[in-house]
Amino acid sequence: GGVGFTQYATAAYTDDILDDFLYYGMEYVDGKYGICGTEATTEVVHDIAAEVTMYGLEQYEYPALLEDHFGGSQRAAVVSAAAGCSVAFATGNSNAGINGWYLSQILHKETHSRLGFYGYDLQDQCGASNSLSI
Repeated sequence: GGVGFTQYATAAYTDDILDDFLYYGMEYVDGKYGICGTEATTEVVHDIAAEVTMYGLEQYEYPALLEDHFGGSQRAAVVSAAAGCSVAFATGNSNAGINGWYLSQILHKETHSRLGFYGYDLQDQCGASNSLSI
């Protein structure tokens, strides 16, 4: 990777934004399901991933936060990481967490019509169709 990948990858470490989204997800999960307190169902994945994704996207409406993650691909990665981790917190299931990640990508794209300009759209979404394949 060159400068582009460095810019993309370091976004998760900028200004504790991912931390904030993860804390929100953890509190939501703990209050509604308990940590590792529920089964990994489609409904649970959808509920948690949608809640955390919408929280993250709403936070990006603040201009200072939006400037920190200036590329949509950066925002998509950070929001999806928080959504996926939050699903895994609730279920104790990493596969469910991956599905939360990909659902977050789809919700983000549905909300903003695209993920960003770094060219990572394909790799950020490609696992949705096969994350539970054998």
